[in-house]
Amino acid sequence: MADSHQEEEVLGKAYDSRLMKRLLKYLVPYKWQTLLALVAILIKAGCDVVGPFLTKVVVDKYLASGPSGNRHTLLDSWLSSRPMVGIAQIAAIYIGLLLTSFAMEFVQTYFMQWVGQKAMFDLRSQIFAHLQRLHVGFYDRNPVGRLVTRTTTDVDAVNEMFTSGVISIFEDVFVLAGIVVIMLRIKWWLALITFAVLPLIFWATMIFRRKVRESYRRIRVAIARINAYLQEHVSGIVVLQLFNREQRSFDEFSKVNYLHMDAYKDAIMAHAVYYPVVEILSACAIAAVVWFGGGQVLRETVSLGVVVAFIQYAQRFFRPIQDLSEKYNILQSAMASSERIFKLLDAKVEIENPASPRHASGRGRIEFENVWFAYNRAKTEPAAVAAGAFRKHASNGASANGASGESNDELVASLSDEPEWVLRDVSFAIEPGETVAIVGHTGAGKTTIISLLLRFYDIQRGSIRLDGVDLRQMDLRDLRRRYGVVLQDPFLFSGTIADNIRLGSDWVTRQMVERAADDVNIGEFIRMLPQGFDEPVRERGSTLSTGQKQLISFARALAHDPKILILDEATSSVDTETELRVRDALTRMVEGRTSIIIAHRLSTVQRADKIIVMHKGQLREIGSHQELLAHRGIYWKLYQLQYKDQELAASY
Repeated sequence: MADSHQEEEVLGKAYDSRLMKRLLKYLVPYKWQTLLALVAILIKAGCDVVGPFLTKVVVDKYLASGPSGNRHTLLDSWLSSRPMVGIAQIAAIYIGLLLTSFAMEFVQTYFMQWVGQKAMFDLRSQIFAHLQRLHVGFYDRNPVGRLVTRTTTDVDAVNEMFTSGVISIFEDVFVLAGIVVIMLRIKWWLALITFAVLPLIFWATMIFRRKVRESYRRIRVAIARINAYLQEHVSGIVVLQLFNREQRSFDEFSKVNYLHMDAYKDAIMAHAVYYPVVEILSACAIAAVVWFGGGQVLRETVSLGVVVAFIQYAQRFFRPIQDLSEKYNILQSAMASSERIFKLLDAKVEIENPASPRHASGRGRIEFENVWFAYNRAKTEPAAVAAGAFRKHASNGASANGASGESNDELVASLSDEPEWVLRDVSFAIEPGETVAIVGHTGAGKTTIISLLLRFYDIQRGSIRLDGVDLRQMDLRDLRRRYGVVLQDPFLFSGTIADNIRLGSDWVTRQMVERAADDVNIGEFIRMLPQGFDEPVRERGSTLSTGQKQLISFARALAHDPKILILDEATSSVDTETELRVRDALTRMVEGRTSIIIAHRLSTVQRADKIIVMHKGQLREIGSHQELLAHRGIYWKLYQLQYKDQELAASY
């Protein structure tokens, strides 16, 4: 969890050109709408900048014309010489500019929100599609909460940048540039007086930005901790209540919640100080314009209209600066979020379809040939080579010279990096229509064999073939369509019972759904429900018992009519009565198809055609139930231990 918090802390740079280029690609399909929004922003900025200039024209031409008031402007040829008519004309222009500004603001807001939602839809879709392609090992290393945050919170931060951040920055920059150009053209020295407070504003902005950045960092960390704490304790609410930990849990949550509140209070304080400071400095700039400009008006070297226009421009000049400081934080947060998103999207898809997939035609013959597998793939091959070299060297004996000692040291050092092999040189074959059981102690590699059959992982050495075709040469959809899998922990999705049995396969008809449910002895129970097969299923099937969920997962596997049926500890979490119903269902399920059963309860595997005994990643025994008992090996010991435990339990 600490790693997750640390990742949320990193905010990164406020602008990263590499990340921005990747983000802008999501706007390419909507380039015309984006261009229209930018044009609207440019027009709106122009309308906002022209307003004070019109005030100057009114004052100088009609209200206070004097020695320096009758300056020629572009409007002189169009404006009337009569004051009332001219003022009315300028008022009409001003109202037109306001209406245009409002219209352009609507256009840019609508189109940028529209483009932002479209782009974020594409980004979320890409993330989800990529998550579906990543192999199971990726999810072993990345918590679900972090992946959900990438698809929701981080995408929202990027969307805010597109809709509020970048566009507003363009608008602020256009307005600032327009005001600066006009002020310098009207009276450059009065403009410099207005800009004199800028160093102080920049200094205050830097302090504000640093304080707010730190507060936002703490807020993000606090939110991550709150989410993690809530998820863990809501999921474990039964245990909390069982052990009377409600008060202690509440106290711990209050501490985390206080950190979030405290961080927000600091951010509020920074805003409460910064904005009044900018207002005071802008007021000082206006006061300087009034003082120096007013003096020049009295000396008749500057017109009154110029001073009035400068006062209005000064008021409008400092607002974009305040906005830019706020948009900086949005941009910085979006850059950090985009970096995390692209890190996820750049995660390598290790299990991919071959360029030219081969089709396996057959009834489901499975063959493992000298299979070696380890989860820590990075050092697998070098370590295996080193191990082989060491064994070869050791078998030849030590040499008489001193070099052999150094070589031994090197090989021993290489062995320290040897991977933890989960499977070691495993070879066996399962014939079509055969029922095979895999047994062994916990950690023997039973479930790993299933994961490799489904190609959730790729092996390092050897080969696994289905109907004579290596799994790595088969299309993934075609490969996994051949399997029907029932896991130890049944997973049901929100929806109806029929939806969970069909699981999105349109070709599975309602008749097939009901027949599969009847075949696994759950159909009668389902029909007794208020809505039958259309009965809603809540999250993870919380309204159903474990046995009922397991039988529904059996029906799901059977409804898809797989060529190969895989049961991974499918009866370990059900009661005796349900297990008897499952055994009866299994008799019908395994008919005509290859079946693989993993079980700790040896009572469920005794009728298998073949039993494979795994021990510490190696295949140690193989044969029927009676053959293995007669062999008096590992299987015989497991059988004796299990039935001895059952006899002791019965005596009590």
